[in-house]
This record gives sequence, structure tokens and C-alpha cells, in this order.
Amino acid sequence: MISKRRLLQTLAASLWTPAVWAQDPGRQKVARPAGGSSVWPTKPVRLLVGFPPGASPDLAARAIAEPLARQLGQPVVVENKPGASGNIAADLVAKAQDDHTIGALINGNLTIAKLLNPKTPFDPEKDFAPISLIGTAPLVLAVSGNAVGATPVELLLWARNLSDRGRYGTPGIGTVGHLGMELLKTRTNITAQHVPFTGNPQVINAMLAGQIELALLPPGLAKPHVKSGKLKAVGVTSPTRSPLFEELPTLREANVRGADLEIWTALAAPSSLPAVAVNRLNAALVEVVRAPEVQQGLLAAGWQAQAGTPQQLGYRMRTDTAQLGGVILMRGIHSES
Repeated sequence: MISKRRLLQTLAASLWTPAVWAQDPGRQKVARPAGGSSVWPTKPVRLLVGFPPGASPDLAARAIAEPLARQLGQPVVVENKPGASGNIAADLVAKAQDDHTIGALINGNLTIAKLLNPKTPFDPEKDFAPISLIGTAPLVLAVSGNAVGATPVELLLWARNLSDRGRYGTPGIGTVGHLGMELLKTRTNITAQHVPFTGNPQVINAMLAGQIELALLPPGLAKPHVKSGKLKAVGVTSPTRSPLFEELPTLREANVRGADLEIWTALAAPSSLPAVAVNRLNAALVEVVRAPEVQQGLLAAGWQAQAGTPQQLGYRMRTDTAQLGGVILMRGIHSES
């Protein structure tokens, strides 16, 4: 597990490096299979997903499964193992010994799981072999439809003026929506109080009912309510505008700095997986995600297609751990799930 001292050192370094994930030293490298003699995989590949069918990580996994099977020459079988915010599936992947079990995991599983709960039965830093990102998505800072203001700057001022009377909703303690809002509060002087729910649909229902005033929401869930005028959107948390909500500005455009944040899903394997299999998987996935039909399928599922090298994913895991781990330490956040 990453130590608190090391985490704080990494976090301190990242404060001097805005948009840290844009500086990956391995960005120009493309993984290729190592050694042409390997026959891996020799049997069907299990692709574990930590959420139920129809959830966005499940849809991402199913968008790549069939074309990945064609690339690998073996079936890729998606298995849903929901629970504990994806950590049940992540633990099964971390402990798999058959060299044919991999996971479509989310950033919470691959970065901060152990920091949120020391009882987490796997260590993201040690127990996984990063393969590649599959897709990323920003979050949308949404506010009540009756918020005063039309521009992002005016809506942020309204949110600040709520003071401690303001409430923001999330799908649970330690989720990216929770940690992202706490990060955003440090950058905007918003002081709204946290109200956890069981999922983002419940968060939206609470906003529509006037029970909370703010939330960080996935674009696909926020978009129809923003377009109908029932909610207002300040901006997206990504460094650039997103094809998932093209007309929406970034928070950077509202002069909010240091709060760039994305959710992501990625392919990961047990750390015991041989390097030749890691490289084969990576090359196959990169080829799959290049296909326009796969990119469209991921976009329809709420993901911006993004594949790269294992080194890039490992770098993203470390920098996100530093960013969100810093929030966990500063705010004293912990989760029992």
C-alpha cells in the first residue's frame, strides 16, 4: 500500500505540475506483442466487471469484448461480479491464478480503494498489471434549476453564497463524485455539506425535489435534465470540452484551476500475468479501440474512447492516487465498503 508519507510527497510534487496526466513520459510508445512464439491465450478469457448489467462500466466491457475476442482468437466472456463499488470484482482479478482472468475496473478500484478502507483485501499499487485505459468521462457540476445566474461564473457565485446551508449529493462516501466535490470546494470556496445517496439516479431525484442544490454527475445522466431546464450546468471537470456534452464549457473556462477530474474504466490483470500476455492484451485492446464502431459504442455508453500503453495507465493510477488521496487525507474521509 502506498504510504501516507509517499502519498504526500507525490501530492506535493503534483501541485507544481498542473494537468499532470498530460505529461506521461511514455505517451508516444505503442505496445506490441513481445516474442512472436507465444500462443497466449490458450482458452477463453474471463472479463470481470464489478457492476450489474447495464451499468456504464458493464457497457464499456461489452463494447470491447467481441472485437477483443477476434483479436485474441479466443472468446472473451463478460462476468458481472457486482458489489462494494467494484471492489469484489477487483479482488477476484487480483487473486486470479489462471492467467486468463482480467477485469474492466474503474479508477476507484485501481487507485484509492486501500486509502479509503485499509481493510480492502487487495493493494491497487501491487496487485494489478495495468493493461490500458478503455474510456474516460468528465463529471458535470450541476446545480438546481432555480439557481440564480446564467453564466458559469454567476452560478459558482450563487453556490458560494449558499454558504453552509448548501447541500451536495453523491452516490456514496468515497466515490469520485464525493472526492471531486471536496476537491472543488477547496478551489472555489463553496462550503456545501455532503449528503450521500445510493446512486446517481437518487441524487438527481433529490435535486429535482429541492432536497440538495449541487452535484457532480455523469454527462449522460445530467444532459437531459439540463436541456429541459430542470437543472443548470456550470461546466465539465475535464481539461477540454467533452464530446459527451459538447456545448458545455469546462470549469477551467470559469477560472476554476486545479480541479481537473475524470472518471475512467480500464483493463487490468493480476500482477502475476506474464509480460507477453500483458503486451498481447495491450496491443489487441489498442487495435480494438481504434475502430470507429467501438468508439461510437463507447460514446453511446457514456465513455470517450481512450487506449494507450500499460505505462500510461500505471502513470494515471499513480497521479490520480496522489490527487484524490490528498483529498482523502485532508478531509479525513474513510469508507467501510
